[in-house]
Amino acid sequence: MASYHLSVKTFSRAKAHAATAAAAYRAADRIYDERTGVTHDYTRKRGVLHCEVVLPEAAPHWAEKREQLWNQAEAAEHRKNSTVAREFELALPNELSAVLRTELARAFTRELVDRHGFAADLALHEPHREGDQRNYHAHILVTTRRLVSAGFTDKTRELDANPDQIEHWRARWADLQNEYLREYGHDARVDHRTLKEQGFVREPGRHNGPAITALERRGERTVVLERRREDYTMETQRRLERAAEIGRLQVQFRDICASIIDLTADLESARREREIERTKDSSENLRAHAVQLWIDWKAECEREERVELENSKQRQREKGLDGPDYDP
Repeated sequence: MASYHLSVKTFSRAKAHAATAAAAYRAADRIYDERTGVTHDYTRKRGVLHCEVVLPEAAPHWAEKREQLWNQAEAAEHRKNSTVAREFELALPNELSAVLRTELARAFTRELVDRHGFAADLALHEPHREGDQRNYHAHILVTTRRLVSAGFTDKTRELDANPDQIEHWRARWADLQNEYLREYGHDARVDHRTLKEQGFVREPGRHNGPAITALERRGERTVVLERRREDYTMETQRRLERAAEIGRLQVQFRDICASIIDLTADLESARREREIERTKDSSENLRAHAVQLWIDWKAECEREERVELENSKQRQREKGLDGPDYDP
């Protein structure tokens, strides 16, 4: 099964986030923030394979430029704790070619834009040079307001803490990937459901996050990393012990199944022997019954012969007594 990932997060001024900075970083671009006067320059960033802005059909032409799009998105928010952007982060199937991965990410982004009416900034990244080389992924940075010809309008509230909407897009992302994998001849499939929902007993992996991953890549050892390593060691030991226990139970189960099979065979053999004995008993009883019937029939015939003989003698005597030659 291919790897599945889709997560959604927000960028808020309450946490000192800026949509302009997020867009510049993901696209390896240079954006001047008109609200703060800060220039976010990430043009030296490596690993960005493709980026493009995806807009609703009625969007104004100025929105096609990344810098204007995100400055206008920031200008549309007036509160100091406003949510200024939302991001969909996706794992892309490494089984597909680079062209197909781009096409797949673009198709999903278009569905998001058509459904919610916001503007989206799509960026495809290659795996980190020190990480898993299968980790192709995409960032879809979207505005929190709908974009029409007159500019930004109402908020996309349907995505604010709405698990049904997020679950819909998680399922859709899995379906879309599987459509591409199937169409282009790959057996791998993804599943957006949790391991428990899929019926697996193994536990999910641990995700360190960008901060801890960056520290590890620099070779720095921190309290958090040490605790994570200790937890990982203990967890590994626990899984090994659990696997050993499962193996022992499986052996016991096979032995019990073998015993049941042997017992079943013994019972079947005993049943056949009992049937044979019953058949023998039935044959003997039938033979004895036939003999008895023959004896009874023979005795009846002899009795009838004796009766007939007595009757014949009686008739002879009667004839002698009543005949003309009788002389008293």
